[in-house]
Amino acid sequence: MTNENITVLGAGSWGTALSIVLADNGHHIRLWSYNRKQVNKINQTKMNEDYLPNIALPDHIVAVSDLEKAVENTHTIIVAVPTKAIREVMQNLIKYLKSAVTIVHVCKGIEPESLKRVSEMIEEEIPKHLLKDLVVLSGPSHAEEVSLRHPTTVAASSNNMEAAARIQDLFINANFRVYTNPDVIGVEMGGALKNIIALAAGISDGLGYGDNAKAALMTRGLAEIARLGTKMGANPLTFSGLTGIGDLIVTCTSVHSRNWRAGNALGKGEKLETILNNMGQTVEGVRTTKAAFQLAEKYNVKMPISTILYKVLFEGLDPKAAVDELMTRKRTHEMEDLVNILQLED
Repeated sequence: MTNENITVLGAGSWGTALSIVLADNGHHIRLWSYNRKQVNKINQTKMNEDYLPNIALPDHIVAVSDLEKAVENTHTIIVAVPTKAIREVMQNLIKYLKSAVTIVHVCKGIEPESLKRVSEMIEEEIPKHLLKDLVVLSGPSHAEEVSLRHPTTVAASSNNMEAAARIQDLFINANFRVYTNPDVIGVEMGGALKNIIALAAGISDGLGYGDNAKAALMTRGLAEIARLGTKMGANPLTFSGLTGIGDLIVTCTSVHSRNWRAGNALGKGEKLETILNNMGQTVEGVRTTKAAFQLAEKYNVKMPISTILYKVLFEGLDPKAAVDELMTRKRTHEMEDLVNILQLED
């Protein structure tokens, strides 16, 4: 593949890590941030110390704060900003696009109230004549490990599989393996909803409940994710793959996970507002929990873990009482639930 000029919107840990992958493949990267102080520091030190300490950035990465300059002469734009910023960034982006581009979003969230997935938000904000293709890149991938060139595997998904294959070629190398998957809904829902379960797993760990409880949360959490995702049109098999169980495992079990860390602090008795202020980075699961609660009502889907977490985050339910409430739910049959998810019944 010919080396390209690629724009990465968002100079947080994930945007920076993906810039490293692309630069390792010989591409020229403009890493955009609205924060001029951060941009100057990155260019002066060739590091992004605020997000990926002690990681030297390849020479092919140049940080910019001017959005017009960032998207000049580029055909591929990677969107790595928090979900809550998607619409504003897209509205600003279209002011400077001269021709249609391929947008690759790597965001994992759902917009409350509108209940839109990230790809739907982007399609609403970018006029059709400026959007050539839209691709989702997702999977079990901590930025800290990607930046160290540790083996990582993700999936590229699009309604246009030729576009997904092109993005696969753009990113894939010896350290970063990319599969393709045509199930955009499943890939996005798996990536977004696993953050909710990671918050719950963190709470369980913070309460000191151990591995048994966390294994149960993850297993039943995957059932919730698949239950809602398939009701929305996803392929249930997607949730057995990288963007389902793969992403769920890594987010629920790693100290790199901001959602797990936030939940862990909640379990230890800290207040949500304090946790979010101290985190310094977006905890997508908090906002997504609100959206999932609304989606469960809209589609009439039972999501007990997400519902209980909603009560903890937004209604002041004590975390220990939340776990007790989950454990004392009425009896049910596991296989019946799994059959329903796989849609084997009428």
